[in-house]
Amino acid sequence: MGTDIFLLNISGQDKPGLTSSLTSVLAEYGAKILDIGQANIHDTLSLGIMFEIKSGKKSAAVLKDLLFKAYELGIKAKFKPISLENYENWVSLQGKDRYIVTILGEKLAAEQISEVTKIISDKNLNIDSIKRLTGRLSLVKEEEYPRASIQLSIRGKIEDKTIFTAKFMQISRELDVDIAFQEDNIFRRNRRLVCFDMDSTLIQTEVIDELAELAGVGIEVRAITESAMNGEIDFNESFKQRMKLLKGLSEDVLHNVALNLPITKGARRLIDTLHTYGFKTAILSGGFTYFGHYLQEKLGIDYVYANQLEIKDGVLTGNYLGDIVDGNKKAEYLQALADKEGIDISQTIAVGDGANDLQMLNLAGLGIAFHAKPTVKANAQSSISSIGLDGILYLLGYHDRHIDLFD
Repeated sequence: MGTDIFLLNISGQDKPGLTSSLTSVLAEYGAKILDIGQANIHDTLSLGIMFEIKSGKKSAAVLKDLLFKAYELGIKAKFKPISLENYENWVSLQGKDRYIVTILGEKLAAEQISEVTKIISDKNLNIDSIKRLTGRLSLVKEEEYPRASIQLSIRGKIEDKTIFTAKFMQISRELDVDIAFQEDNIFRRNRRLVCFDMDSTLIQTEVIDELAELAGVGIEVRAITESAMNGEIDFNESFKQRMKLLKGLSEDVLHNVALNLPITKGARRLIDTLHTYGFKTAILSGGFTYFGHYLQEKLGIDYVYANQLEIKDGVLTGNYLGDIVDGNKKAEYLQALADKEGIDISQTIAVGDGANDLQMLNLAGLGIAFHAKPTVKANAQSSISSIGLDGILYLLGYHDRHIDLFD
């Protein structure tokens, strides 16, 4: 005697013991569970169970008993017979490439989700699951820090990932939403090191510009900084020019600036969560160790690599000590830290906003352009522009209940 395959779909008001009651009926008839999945939205349950059972009397009886049990529980039950050919075709899909698409924003509108999923559909990719990663939003109470994120797990063959991600970037620009696209592989699930640029990433200022204002050379230094961040002039040369303009600035000024550094929204939440789950963190900055070490102590950062100011008799000389930390150096430090921690480079994350961050962003397993310049966003793997630094946690697949567990 052969076997029958059925897909049981359950919908209705969720209640304790529902899954147990249904699977108990299946157990009585010796059914084999081939797949099972459940979703719950506003206490409304959607449950699917695919099962195999011997053909004949058992097959008819189990359907009858499941319908009766569903009636007792006050839920709706539907059955769909599955042919062996269709089942085997479905099984064969499990070897297909898998990807994760994360959508981020202060709030998510239907249009944004529609446009993202249309691209996925146009490429004949399947959406296996959709998860909300952020907590529920109140419609009455105003959120101090609104944020919304959903994660789509997709499966299929992508011939040209560059074209695929370019379309996501276009939607991102037009609809003011962040869309991250990643391969769903073992490295994504096992990231271990996160490296941050400092100025305009971990803090919401360019420290060298603040120092220049206090030294009376703000206009000149800001112009050089902007050109360097946009990749219009060589970073090393711009650094030397700006350093000379700071000559004679008192060390006391540096101390006062450090005490008032504006830490980026979501930074503490991000770093505390990363450390809770065993990540190492680092600052890789074209800024200064003086401020990097201050943030290291304040936030609990593990490593700091930045430029060291030369200070004599309590004032800046206009010179620096050691090598300039430019884009090449940042990438070198990223690789060196991965080696030191004994991890593959694919297990690293790099976060930055300027042109001198692109090399480390492209070297890391996941490179994130954070509130970045247009040229940087256009050349980075992923970007976040709509919410704070803790948006990175959603790219890693964390739900708010995992993030706020230790608050």
